[in-house]
Amino acid sequence: MKHPLLENRTRLLIWWLAWLILGAGQSLLIHFVYGSRLEVAIADGLVSMIIFGLLGLAIWFPVRFLLKDDNQLYVNIFNVLLTGTFTLTIWLVGSRFITRLMVSEKVDYDIFWHSVLVFRATAGILIFFMLLLIYYLFLSATRLAEKAARQSQLETQVREGELKMLRSQINPHFLFNSLNSVSSLTVTNPLKAREMIVKLSDFMRYSLSSRNEQPVTLGTEMESLRLYLQIEKVRFGERLMIEEEISPDCLPALMPGMLLQPLYENAVKHGVYESTGEVIIKTTARKEDELVKITVTNNVDTDSVVTRKGAGIGLRNVSSRLELFFGDRADLTVNRKDDSFTVELKFPFRKS
Repeated sequence: MKHPLLENRTRLLIWWLAWLILGAGQSLLIHFVYGSRLEVAIADGLVSMIIFGLLGLAIWFPVRFLLKDDNQLYVNIFNVLLTGTFTLTIWLVGSRFITRLMVSEKVDYDIFWHSVLVFRATAGILIFFMLLLIYYLFLSATRLAEKAARQSQLETQVREGELKMLRSQINPHFLFNSLNSVSSLTVTNPLKAREMIVKLSDFMRYSLSSRNEQPVTLGTEMESLRLYLQIEKVRFGERLMIEEEISPDCLPALMPGMLLQPLYENAVKHGVYESTGEVIIKTTARKEDELVKITVTNNVDTDSVVTRKGAGIGLRNVSSRLELFFGDRADLTVNRKDDSFTVELKFPFRKS
């Protein structure tokens, strides 16, 4: 931790201006109240305050290195008394010695100096403890700020770790489903299996390139999701229909990468897979009052709505990632109807 005054020229200038003003005030007091000659008053006042200004700068170091919160109380008290005694001794002896070299009437100055010694020592003690308190408060505030910064950094690291954990649950799940599909197609339709492998390769390349947990735009997210849906369309053909209503002003919105994938996995698994007819997966996205609202809807057979097994894990992952990324300003709601299943996301609109 750097010296709070020496590292800042403005603070240092104010520091010395304050001591010069105190020195001028002391000189006027000595001249008009005690009747000392102007030469003696100026020399005594300025020398005294300049020396205390130098010592005041040095007081920071014992405060910084000797006064610690984990010390025993008596240790800190001893360090304060030792520092104070050393500071006052150097100040009194040093200022008297230098001032005597500057004045011509040394005997008169010695008489004056002894007459105000008690008052001067008392003032020095008060100034010392005032500086000690200022330094200690500054040091405590700085340590608290550093502790808060470390805590914030730790929370960020924990959050990133949780995000990576959730991502690790998503990608293997999708890969497992896709490889199962490829395995089936290699028997029934090898050409479609090859097409699906190519698309899967492109999708996984994107997925791996975005594993650093940096936010992506909604536009980028939708491009990856179209790849995913194309992979599934190879498998399901005309049974899977895709509709989009994406407002252009939503596309720059930042969000966690691969956030929406579990929603589409659920729509395919519990919509297309469990239905014998055509299933439409419809995505809408629009901006409402600085919030991005995204809905993913798919129609389902009535019987499949009752037991939608496996949807909970994916939705919990999405909800957790929303909360980690946006805090309590994000929201995920699920709306089940007899013939449809809708997931709605809301989160703050942010741009890079």
